[in-house]
Amino acid sequence: MLTKFTLVRISIIILSLTLLWQAVVSGLQLPDYILPSPHAVFVTLILQRDIIAMHTLPTMIEIALGLSAGVLLGSFAGFITAYCKPLTPWFLPIMIASQAIPTFAIAPLIVIWLGFGLASKVAITSLMIFFPIASALFDGLRRTDPNLLSLATTMNATPWRLFCHIRLKAALPSFATGLRIAACVAPIGAIVGEWVGSSQGLGYLMLTANARMQIDMMFAVLLVIIMLALVLYASVDHLLKKLIWWQ
Repeated sequence: MLTKFTLVRISIIILSLTLLWQAVVSGLQLPDYILPSPHAVFVTLILQRDIIAMHTLPTMIEIALGLSAGVLLGSFAGFITAYCKPLTPWFLPIMIASQAIPTFAIAPLIVIWLGFGLASKVAITSLMIFFPIASALFDGLRRTDPNLLSLATTMNATPWRLFCHIRLKAALPSFATGLRIAACVAPIGAIVGEWVGSSQGLGYLMLTANARMQIDMMFAVLLVIIMLALVLYASVDHLLKKLIWWQ
């Protein structure tokens, strides 16, 4: 839940950024095709709300599916890397390579392989958040307090109980950090996928506005993307605080 102090602080930040934005536009006397004023962007956001809302839904679906798939794949890779010692030298290079390859470089190939539909956007989003999830879980499982493990072993704890009650709980704070990063990165993955090839979504709408030099529309869509990212991060953070209450 957002406290009153948090809401006031967010309002002050938004107001300060808006005033700074307006000051830059007025002080430098920038034309709308370079940097539109906050008022022009807000008017466009209101007038074009139906079109923006129509393209927001596909992007939200891509973000949700891509985040879910990335978390599942990353968790599996982190678990395998931490527990299967013979496979660790094989999985670590794959995890690092997934982060080292620029997304923009491989995104066109993914679109060619999977088409212009939903699958390519989900794959690109999953690829971007795979490494934060896998590395966070791997690091958390590897850093379990050995004293706790020794104590549980002397009490005849089974390997399954060791994992559920000690290793997993010890790794959850680190895993939560990876989830928070993934929540911020997931919208970027969906937008990149739409830029490469799509006929709908906020990324597609931005490209269309750019081709028509509708800079006010581009900024309006950008504000919507920022709001989606902030809401997603706040939701994930709130859920994690409830689940990992001992952190």
